[in-house]
Amino acid sequence: MEVKVLDINGKETGRTVTLSDSVFAIEPNKHAVYLDVKQYLANQRQGTHKAKERAEVTGSTRKIKKQKGTGTARAGSIKNPLFKGGGTIFGPRPRSYSFKLNKNLKRLARKSAFALKAKESNLVVVENFDFEAPSTKNFINFLKALGLENKKSLIVLGDTNKNVYLSSRNLKATSVVTTSELNTYAILNANSLVLLESSLAGIEDNLSK
Repeated sequence: MEVKVLDINGKETGRTVTLSDSVFAIEPNKHAVYLDVKQYLANQRQGTHKAKERAEVTGSTRKIKKQKGTGTARAGSIKNPLFKGGGTIFGPRPRSYSFKLNKNLKRLARKSAFALKAKESNLVVVENFDFEAPSTKNFINFLKALGLENKKSLIVLGDTNKNVYLSSRNLKATSVVTTSELNTYAILNANSLVLLESSLAGIEDNLSK
């Protein structure tokens, strides 16, 4: 598929680039996308939750009343989970929520995410640019030129660019990543995807293996 290349001012350069159909024009696999996003979100969880159970709460282990003849339920100690201040029954314990996925499935998920953005016309290709020095103002002007100042956007660079990254760091709705940092969640979480020309080769190379 062919896409027009825009400049930093949002105007057409008169050039087009051909995006690989094997990456940007496949039939999206929604289940692969679901699994990859689920894994990403699961990996963000710390899993440090903990509730004290019966053996861990502070309290006497003395039997608080005789076993029979009281007319109420039997109880062993004040740490009984049924009493106020007692232990928690089957409370959460520290654990890892991470799980493994096949590399080919993760690759398919990223392809599907790109294909969805291309299908929705939320994908833009911009020629390579740089700033002489970090400037949030210049970066905002760049977003305004593309009509993205009020939208969540993901800018994908071919290589690390310190000035562009630092210029975007104060903007909550915008993320700047390199091709090696791309993941399915980041692609789908953005309203618009902005690809620099230098990133196309890396994206297609990573996803065509």
